[in-house]
Amino acid sequence: MEKKKLNKILAKLIIVLVILIIFCAAIIIVREKFRVSIVDIEGNEHYTTREIRDLVMDGPYGNNSIYLYFKYKNKSINDIPFIEKMDVKILSPTHIRIDVYEKAVAGYIEYLGHYIYFDREGIAVESSTETTSGIPFVTGLEFDHIVLHQKLPAKNEKIFAKILSITQLLTKYDIPTDKIYFDNDENITLYYGDVRILIGTDKYIDEKINELSLLLPKLEGYSGVLHMENYKGEGGNFTLQKDETDSDSTIDFDVKAD
Repeated sequence: MEKKKLNKILAKLIIVLVILIIFCAAIIIVREKFRVSIVDIEGNEHYTTREIRDLVMDGPYGNNSIYLYFKYKNKSINDIPFIEKMDVKILSPTHIRIDVYEKAVAGYIEYLGHYIYFDREGIAVESSTETTSGIPFVTGLEFDHIVLHQKLPAKNEKIFAKILSITQLLTKYDIPTDKIYFDNDENITLYYGDVRILIGTDKYIDEKINELSLLLPKLEGYSGVLHMENYKGEGGNFTLQKDETDSDSTIDFDVKAD
């Protein structure tokens, strides 16, 4: 009787041992066969390809495609600035693609020594002591308090959608700008080097930015105020009021002229 019990115990131990061996073998196979050697990254703008790779493929299992797939599957990102989420897709056991979904940052403001980045809804998404290229610095908006991850307390909440629209147009027409200024009536001024560009309201904003893209080469070397606030959607004549006080204090530019 005791021999039968001993045989049963031995049989169970053998089964457990076999399962452990199979499990360990499976881990080794998965670890070796799914070792990532090729990485494609799409959707990143604020971070370089190398930075995204280092962020995703960290830790002892960071080079395993299966581990990365489950780690980032349907998971939002809370600890990486400007990134909403990242998906990892397995293209082959050694080849993955990382899809980066960045936060739709419209601009940033300066508040109490920090730069507060906000999205199209006016939500303060990030706070940093450093500026990020490609995102406009917005001035003229005043806030008595700011809470991260909450909406900025602006008088007109539609101002943030307007800022994002301007940012997208500047990107569309490849126009660099140092700063976007809003006065009390929400009239827009863009800063390009030593030239302040009075856009005025956002009426005909697409046409204004398009005309500005054609005009920029003619503004090189000048300092002053370019008046575009009275543009009505047609024509291409604009006046630059130079900072120098001389007899020729204004210049008229014709966008269509060579």
